[in-house]
Amino acid sequence: MRWYQLDVDRVEQKLHVTSNRGLNVKQVEQRRKQYGSNILEGQKHTPRWLLFLKQFQDFMVLVLLAATLIAGLLGEYIDAIAIMVIVLVNGCIGYFQEQKAEKSLDKLKELSAPMANVLRNENWEKINSRDIVVGDVVKMNSGDRIPADIRIVKSNSMETEESALTGESLPVVKHATAIESNHLEAQDQVNMGFMGTLVTRGSGVGIVVGTGMHTVMGQIASLMVSTKKMSTPLENKLAELGKILIVVALVLTALVVGVGVFQGHPVYSMFLAGVSLAVAAIPEGLPAIVTVALSLGVQRMIRKRAIVRKLSAVETLGSASVICSDKTGTMTENQMTVKEVYVNGSQLYVTGDGYDIQGDYFLEEDKIDTDFPNLEAMLLYGMLCNNASLQVKKGKYNVDGDPTDGALLIAARKMGLTSSLGDKYRMVKEIPFDSDRKRMSVIVEDENNMRFLITKGAPDVLLPRSTFHMEEGGRKVLNKAAKSNINQAVDQMAEKALRTIAIGIKSIPKDESLNTAFIEDDLTFIGLYGMIDPPRKEVQSAIEECRQAGIKTVMITGDHVKTASAIAQKLHLLPEHGRVLEGHQLNQLSISELEDVIDDTFVFARVTPEHKLKIVKAFQKKGHIVAMTGDGVNDAPAIKASDIGISMGMSGTDVTKEASSLVLMDDNFATIKSAIQEGRNIYENIRKFIRYLLASNVGEILVMLFAMLLALPLPLVPVQILWVNLVTDGLPAMALGMDKAEGDVMKRRPRNPREGVFARGMGYKIISRGIMIGLVTLIAFMLTYQNNPDNLVYGQTVAFTTLVMAQLIHVFDCRSENSIFSRNPFENIYLVLAVLSSLLLLLVVIYWEPLQPIFHTIFLSLRDWIFILVLSAIPTVLFGYTKK
Repeated sequence: MRWYQLDVDRVEQKLHVTSNRGLNVKQVEQRRKQYGSNILEGQKHTPRWLLFLKQFQDFMVLVLLAATLIAGLLGEYIDAIAIMVIVLVNGCIGYFQEQKAEKSLDKLKELSAPMANVLRNENWEKINSRDIVVGDVVKMNSGDRIPADIRIVKSNSMETEESALTGESLPVVKHATAIESNHLEAQDQVNMGFMGTLVTRGSGVGIVVGTGMHTVMGQIASLMVSTKKMSTPLENKLAELGKILIVVALVLTALVVGVGVFQGHPVYSMFLAGVSLAVAAIPEGLPAIVTVALSLGVQRMIRKRAIVRKLSAVETLGSASVICSDKTGTMTENQMTVKEVYVNGSQLYVTGDGYDIQGDYFLEEDKIDTDFPNLEAMLLYGMLCNNASLQVKKGKYNVDGDPTDGALLIAARKMGLTSSLGDKYRMVKEIPFDSDRKRMSVIVEDENNMRFLITKGAPDVLLPRSTFHMEEGGRKVLNKAAKSNINQAVDQMAEKALRTIAIGIKSIPKDESLNTAFIEDDLTFIGLYGMIDPPRKEVQSAIEECRQAGIKTVMITGDHVKTASAIAQKLHLLPEHGRVLEGHQLNQLSISELEDVIDDTFVFARVTPEHKLKIVKAFQKKGHIVAMTGDGVNDAPAIKASDIGISMGMSGTDVTKEASSLVLMDDNFATIKSAIQEGRNIYENIRKFIRYLLASNVGEILVMLFAMLLALPLPLVPVQILWVNLVTDGLPAMALGMDKAEGDVMKRRPRNPREGVFARGMGYKIISRGIMIGLVTLIAFMLTYQNNPDNLVYGQTVAFTTLVMAQLIHVFDCRSENSIFSRNPFENIYLVLAVLSSLLLLLVVIYWEPLQPIFHTIFLSLRDWIFILVLSAIPTVLFGYTKK
């Protein structure tokens, strides 16, 4: 279907939809069944059977399987079967870990998918773009990705960038008129919008005519969906560490085998023991556990309303030393409310908060109504120069659109003006707001075919463009005295933390061109709105927590300097001697000059997105790790340049979200603090289980090495070594990855991003605890064996049990950088359950008679258990009181 050839009415008829009502629920369900989800087919997942087989492709596991085959051929059936079962169980654990990580990452992709503004049942609602169907009516604003192929039915200076399709980066101007040509390429179909392309300017409404693989983008889907999984810096570090550990483990294992053979042990038994020891000692499960820990932490972040788009951000969060945050919506409620109006030189006060339409206007203590000169006209102009709409849900008004526009609508409603009044005016043209212009204009035509322009924006932008102003007696020339009074009103409002919006008008002759650069000049200044967006209640404590964590919070806003300072002081963000810089001052400073003052600056006011990039670079040159928030298209460069780009999930554009590494689902500053806390905790949890795994592995190698050097019999048989690896390395290590943050995690300085895995004394902790675990296990074996030289199995059972118990006790020491006694063990119920499960599995192989011949174990008495527990506790108790 050549949709570009059809006029709007014909498109609506063919798709059985009207652009002012949208689809109903029944139509949506029918079309979803007919066309499927609005997604591009990506690369297929690895089949589950292949993922399972991949768990056994490790070289050491293959060697072990070959060794068990030899054992079977030599008649050692019990050992061979036992080892095969353990390897199989270990493979199953690895498989489920990878499955969980893959599902978590798929969930993240789904959550971070673009959202679309869709009209259904006459109500605009935001939905996941994958849920769009053919016939949906979609609204798009500057910065949005077009979610499907659409036929444009309304364009307000809309332009799109289609380089993903055409390779041409110049924006394409869009309109809604049908095109008669028969064979047009996509780039020439200027009344169409295509999936994946970007709205760079203006706004528009369109009807979806193609979804998923039935779009132009679907035809080149292979270019769009072959996304390669990138490893995080931490995963790369651990991969390098893994290679080193493999070499060390193999060298030590070879030493154990060589010494054992030299001491007279059979070559075959030493080879099997050596391979089992290598399999147990090499932390081959470390990458999988890291991936699971990262994904579990990311899921916790999602519950705290933060979506991680790039896993590398999880590590970087723990290093953040500066948060550059937007004010509006992030530190404040984003529910703008008009509290004052300046008109005719008078200051009026408005009652009512938030999006409640109940409220009145007062001049001092006198209530006023629509008879007040110019007030009703000013409120009407605010309604017309507006892209927001009011929706009623569950008896409450909600604003669909910009909160500032919403505040103007609510202010008009309080005076009794409704949207039906605005219907008497026809929109001729819109000149959209952008952060450089700091204003928005519309040209409307009334019932008498008279045209006029309405402009709203920052007072310091509109006043220089105004030639006249309105007073009670009518229009007057805007002289110095009038300008001074207006500026004084602006300052008074700003001191109360009110954001000021000015509004002006201008008559436009019917024959005048609407494309002149001077169309917004010679305005008649009507009045000022003073509105407040109250600070979020939780932000002040979040800023204080960040301060204790060594993280500086900086407010960045386009608001008036006095408004910004007032809000910053309310939030206790601006210290007594803290600097406040304005945009025009930033223009005069070079990056090196900004570096000199940036550590003392806490508020940046009247800034543009270009200033944000300058601020990021100055902080980075001072050695800071910078988190930067943003929501607009022009924020994307600063977000991309920052160490941690943070976009707004509710108000942010799709471009900004794609440039960011973290998306705030609630646009709340407190969520940034929670994300940093969780990021620090994830990194610490990864350190915890690295410490636990490596200390345990050191202990396992050393007990065998010491025994061989002392010419003792094997303290552990191969099946026991593998069982220790299965029982102690799996569940407890995973449970450490689910540990809650320590109480002082937000009272520590930010982590140095160049910090090694073994920093802060972790290398010493691993070696010291590993040596002690190995020693107590060897002592348990020696004392038991020397007292019962004819009962080697008894000695091996005691050594086996001591090694397992020492590791299970040691896991609680790994929960804290400080003393083991600084944390309640029952805080992490998963760890308690994991340890109990491991203990139960240990008891099964000791006391269930059918398994005793397989695992070379015998019954242990209560006296044996007291002896074992005392020895097992020594490594943890010995070091557990100290930080070292």
